[in-house]
Amino acid sequence: MPKGDGNLIAQNRKASHDYAILETFEAGIVLKGTEIKSIRQRKINLKDGFARVRDGELYLMNVHISPYEQGNIFNHDPLRTRKLLLHKKQIMKINNEMKNTGITLIPLKVYIKDGFAKVLLGLAKGKKQYDKREDLKRKDMNREINRMMRERQK
Repeated sequence: MPKGDGNLIAQNRKASHDYAILETFEAGIVLKGTEIKSIRQRKINLKDGFARVRDGELYLMNVHISPYEQGNIFNHDPLRTRKLLLHKKQIMKINNEMKNTGITLIPLKVYIKDGFAKVLLGLAKGKKQYDKREDLKRKDMNREINRMMRERQK
């Protein structure tokens, strides 16, 4: 996570399992009135979300932000496309990277920083099934080694 990030609101835990994260970017999100209230209540789901570059601008798609309970007629569409705020050079860099096959931009975390909602995006390459199995084996081995070291220190 970037330095000084505020309160962690949501995290995409499956992202590191399904993808190899190549690079990360911090972006602001353009939100409507009641969306920030729902985010502060942690009613956001990043599971199937992704980002796309369209007309030189970056958009967050398929991220579900539940309607605010006290919002009545001012509520928003939960799956609407939201604009992301990044520098033009960063957007161009992301666009050039995404032209490679198999590389996508996924939201990793959403957090509040200095009163603003931020999203940590990751340039990711999909893992094959055997890569996922290797990662699980490596994790299990490390856990076993750590357990043995703790027992030895007692």
